[in-house]
Amino acid sequence: MITSKQRAELRSKANELDTTLMVGKEGVTDALIEEAGRQLEARELIKGKVLETALLSAREVSDMLCEALRAEGIQCVGNKFVLWRRSQTLAKKTGAAKAKIKINPVRAGAQKRRAAAKAERERKNEYFKQAAIEFARQRRRAERDGEE
Repeated sequence: MITSKQRAELRSKANELDTTLMVGKEGVTDALIEEAGRQLEARELIKGKVLETALLSAREVSDMLCEALRAEGIQCVGNKFVLWRRSQTLAKKTGAAKAKIKINPVRAGAQKRRAAAKAERERKNEYFKQAAIEFARQRRRAERDGEE
């Protein structure tokens, strides 16, 4: 299952793709499923089109292919659809098996400043706490010395 942000990123990548999968009047056949599987393994992201002669909608074709191939339906607009599935061969080739962590430099800077401010507050609080304890000790000593 992918998040909405990942889905949005994949939709933006799919805008540049050419349509490589055509569904005709025969509908979703075994040959079409095999071809879609090969394309998903090679590219991870594919765009398909349902021709007017087909008796199925793009959503129906997308759902059938997703179920057969264990893929994710990214988008269905008009008679076109986009599918995605993580490719094991691409992950091995590119070394992308490890999750990439994107670091937002603005957020990282803000987090660093907040952490520094928190450390400074804790340091000051500790100083004033120790100063209050020392003042209380001195007052007690002065009271004891005054009684004697």
